[in-house]
Amino acid sequence: MANDTLTVTDNRTGKTYEIPISNGAIRAMDLRQIKANPGDFGLVTYDPGFSNTACCKSAITFIDGEKGILRYRGYPIEQLAERSTFLETSYLLIHGELPSKRQLDDWMFHITHHTFIHENIKQLLDGFRYDAHPMGVFVSTLAGLSTFYPEAHKIHDAGVRDRQVYRLIAKAPTLAAFAFRHSVGMPYAYPDNDLSYAGNFLNMMFRTTEAKFKPNPVLEHALDVLFVLHADHEQNCSTNAMRGVGSSDVDPYSAMAAAAAALFGPLHGGANEEVLKMLREIGDTKNIPAYIKRVKNKEVRLMGFGHRVYKNFDPRSTIIKKVAEQVFEVTGRSPLIDIALELERIALQDDYFITHKLYPNVDFYSGIIYEAMRFPVAMFPVLFAIGRTPGWLAQWEEMLGDPDHRIARPLQVFIGSAARDYAPIDQRQKSDK
Repeated sequence: MANDTLTVTDNRTGKTYEIPISNGAIRAMDLRQIKANPGDFGLVTYDPGFSNTACCKSAITFIDGEKGILRYRGYPIEQLAERSTFLETSYLLIHGELPSKRQLDDWMFHITHHTFIHENIKQLLDGFRYDAHPMGVFVSTLAGLSTFYPEAHKIHDAGVRDRQVYRLIAKAPTLAAFAFRHSVGMPYAYPDNDLSYAGNFLNMMFRTTEAKFKPNPVLEHALDVLFVLHADHEQNCSTNAMRGVGSSDVDPYSAMAAAAAALFGPLHGGANEEVLKMLREIGDTKNIPAYIKRVKNKEVRLMGFGHRVYKNFDPRSTIIKKVAEQVFEVTGRSPLIDIALELERIALQDDYFITHKLYPNVDFYSGIIYEAMRFPVAMFPVLFAIGRTPGWLAQWEEMLGDPDHRIARPLQVFIGSAARDYAPIDQRQKSDK
């Protein structure tokens, strides 16, 4: 008997099956052979939320939640956040290797020269209400880009795919900034291709009457680091949406709009906003013990603590905490940071939180940083989407090259009514409902 197999005995029939194990996984279709009788459909797995189901093989991002490890293409996130840039990290995610000097220059040239959007997109933006949420505007205009680049449906043409990757990474900040400017009634500020990726985004967000916007280098660097930290994170909800919708062979603009829509949810891209709400509700460090007590009594949730994947600590939270201190030296210290630090200190010493493995995650400090940099709360998920763009695209490219690639079509466990006949309305049993 081979060692890399799983032996299963079906107690309904007494039959034994030997199922191959590869890379620590079994193929779900191998379970289909396990049947109670010849007419049986076969055994399926039931896994709400995909808690223990792998939907793909991937070489992009590795997470060890028990050890607090996050790596992009094998490189520790700590090294990339300290030494790399967002555009270099984006190249790494999509191409699999760090670029040479020539490759990086070429990559940055293409990104830089695709930052402008078609003037007609401004008309689309102007069609939204003045108070439209920037993320809703971002999702909609992102999907709208597919109508400006009809070639994008040729997804099996490598050259065509490359152009869409350039466009999406380059134009995401432009769409995001224009969505913000529309929401506050300010004229659109066009890209300045003399600036860095993060610097240009700050320019489009905040430039007013100055002829040449000069971003603060500390804030520019902080934003670049935050984008690196958010660039990819395995098969999370929005990445799963990118792959699921992309599996139909739709263009990348439509697939990425679906991913961004998934990110819009408060359980995903809106988590840092919930942290700010919590810190404001606490209001003062003296109120923390009472709030902790309410958490233990399950009256409220401790937002920004714990993670579906990380079980001991989120490696991004350590990096982002250092970034926060650098930002506050420029912007001034937010009163919320003292509440956050004290809340973290108390929680990490409390047996309840240690036992439940509740540690600060990346959302705990990111919202405070964004607010200190004058980003409105409504822009938080949009900022997340800009950072996640190369990760979504890398996952989409990898999916298209996977020989096992098929259109996503999950099964279900049917629990509804058995076959029954239609009855005329006057013959149906009355209901009090």
